[in-house]
Amino acid sequence: MNTYRIYHNPRCSKSRQTLALLQENGIEPEIVEYLKTPPTPDEIENLAELLELTPRQMMRTKEAEYKEQQLDGDDVTAAALINAMAKTPKLLERPIVVKGEQAVIGRPPENVLSLIND
Repeated sequence: MNTYRIYHNPRCSKSRQTLALLQENGIEPEIVEYLKTPPTPDEIENLAELLELTPRQMMRTKEAEYKEQQLDGDDVTAAALINAMAKTPKLLERPIVVKGEQAVIGRPPENVLSLIND
């Protein structure tokens, strides 16, 4: 049986809509409130691999913390970006839904249908 996990921020409308879409399809995912329980650098690296994205592609680059931490330079390494997301989980794009060895970002929420219908 495939289990689902959602990296969720209950204050985010897209995250709430994605969770509701999963539940409407009979799926009760494990909910990880990543702002309360930040993923480790290893978990973030694994998520990037599952998403097939670079660390920068899975970041919220418009957050003030992104600029404040000077993460926008071309010389910033992937490891530095991953560590920044672990220390400042607000920088992690949300929501992320994982099913087995697959993951999608729920922006738009309908992206999760690819995991459900697979």
